[in-house]
Amino acid sequence: MKATIWHNPNCGTSRKTLEILEETPGLELQVVEYLTDPPNAEKLAQLYRDAGISPRDGLRLRGTDAEARALTTASEAEVLAAMAADPILIERPLVETEKGVRLCRPQDVVREIL
Repeated sequence: MKATIWHNPNCGTSRKTLEILEETPGLELQVVEYLTDPPNAEKLAQLYRDAGISPRDGLRLRGTDAEARALTTASEAEVLAAMAADPILIERPLVETEKGVRLCRPQDVVREIL
């Protein structure tokens, strides 16, 4: 099985999720450090759709200016564009496998798609 994690190495939850993935036998893992290699708005829209959440559900509030920028009430397109332009706004980690996508907060949520 293949898995992709949109990872922030400075985030404890992201590191713990990555550890779970690395310990999973037979997993072909792709690690994307999204702060330096951010997904575009279309990929983000697909990830959130496949996770069954809205882009606002994937918006990182803590440590960002998302509320000051009124992104909590912005349209989905505006939220996605802001995230693609400023990836610190993306809540992490996102993991995608053939079984689906999860915003892995807490990290054990990743087991649902392994």
